[in-house]
Amino acid sequence: MTETRIELWVLREPAWNAFDVVGFDVEARDDPIGKVDEATWDVHAGRIVIDTGPWIFGKRVVLPAGVIERIDPEEKKVHLACTKEQVKEAPEYDDRNLDEQERYWHSLRKYWGAPQPTGPAVAPEDRVTD
Repeated sequence: MTETRIELWVLREPAWNAFDVVGFDVEARDDPIGKVDEATWDVHAGRIVIDTGPWIFGKRVVLPAGVIERIDPEEKKVHLACTKEQVKEAPEYDDRNLDEQERYWHSLRKYWGAPQPTGPAVAPEDRVTD
C-alpha cells in the first residue's frame, strides 16, 4: 500500500472528524450533487455516503474522506475536490444487497485507486498491491 492510497481514506484536516456532516449539502467542484447520507471517520477508512438525489435517479455513492476539500459547518456544506462527473461515474452503493458487498468494495477500490476501507474480507487474488 502506498502512502497516497492510505491518505485517500483520511480527512485532510483531522479537526473535521468532530463534525456530524450527515444531512449536509455536498458540492463537487463544478456543481451541487446531493446530501450526505452517512459519514464514518474510521482510521484509514474515512468515507461519506452521498445521496445524489434526482440528478442521477437517487444514486448513492461512497466517497473516500480524502476527496473532501473543506467542510463549512455554518452553511452545512461539504465541498469536494472532484467533479460531478467523477461522482456520477463512481460505483453505485446499495447496502441492502449484502451478497454483493465484496463485488462492490472491489469496484470501489478499482475506481478510486485505493484499498478496501472496511467490509468483507478480500480474497488474495483481489487484493490491491503496489
